[in-house]
Amino acid sequence: MRLTVAAVRRRNRRRLVVTLVVGAALGLAFALIAISSGAASVSPDRVLATLFGQGDRTEQLVVFTLRLPRILAAVFVGAAFGLAGAVFQAVLRNPLASPDILGVSTGASLGAVWAILGLGLAGVVVSGFALAGALLVALIIWATAWRQGLHGIRFVLVGVGLAYVCGSLIAWLLARAEIRQAQAALLWTVGSVSDVRGDALTILMIGVVIGCLLAAVFAHGLPVLALGDDHASSLGVRTNVRRGILLLIAVLLIAIATSVAGPVAFVALIAPAIARRLVDDGSAALTASVMTGAVLTLGADVIGQFALPDFTAPVGIVTGLIGAPYMLWLLARTERRGRA
Repeated sequence: MRLTVAAVRRRNRRRLVVTLVVGAALGLAFALIAISSGAASVSPDRVLATLFGQGDRTEQLVVFTLRLPRILAAVFVGAAFGLAGAVFQAVLRNPLASPDILGVSTGASLGAVWAILGLGLAGVVVSGFALAGALLVALIIWATAWRQGLHGIRFVLVGVGLAYVCGSLIAWLLARAEIRQAQAALLWTVGSVSDVRGDALTILMIGVVIGCLLAAVFAHGLPVLALGDDHASSLGVRTNVRRGILLLIAVLLIAIATSVAGPVAFVALIAPAIARRLVDDGSAALTASVMTGAVLTLGADVIGQFALPDFTAPVGIVTGLIGAPYMLWLLARTERRGRA
């Protein structure tokens, strides 16, 4: 039985609503675990009382100063990576196109590590260098890959090459640094949300909200871009302009998230893939990727905090352990499809 266009749209809306509701429920469960557990445990009823202004000083310190900022940071960092990865994969039409694989996240790490080890800087200034590093690498990729238009394969190849260059420079800076400085810089190579608070958290939240709104405005052109440049151009779509705007939004999201939390590995790769299995491609997949990225990052941070009794793992280590096997599976699956 053939489905009408209206029926397909209704089905897609239902799947998106279910995805968002289930994602929100999982996110709230992870948040409750994160905010109530730890060295200073706070029962769920006391958490609610504290959120409504009825907690004592200790509970307010634990909830509002220590744990709630970390939860918000994980949610917004994950949302930024999830949305940016979905845009990269949709625009470049490559399921392996991810900002951390293409060098944008590594560029942010290089900027931060150079600020710490090369210039002796600390604090918010390091985040500024990370932001500049991500934008600079994205600009170099763009300028190098542009040949009378932006082609996905060339963009990916240039990005992968620059990622290796940035990774080598980071390794060189770490190798020549003192142990204490290297330890301070090392977090910028794995990704962590444990210290994101205050102005950095505010900038992150505002930037991600603006990025999501801009992506929603321009996402309606994604189904047309998926048809290919020739078909899209015949429909009156300026493919290079639309592709450039969407990639710029994705780069800015990655730059903002990485500048405060470092490169949280594989979230930008995994979240869109999960979202596409839950909903159809297009703007619905972007929305689902935001939720999937947020829940995935928050869940990974909770696992990193409580999986081992005497060690708190940065969220980037946990997502790396999850993402690396998934990437190998995706590569094997793509190869099997190519042979079929």
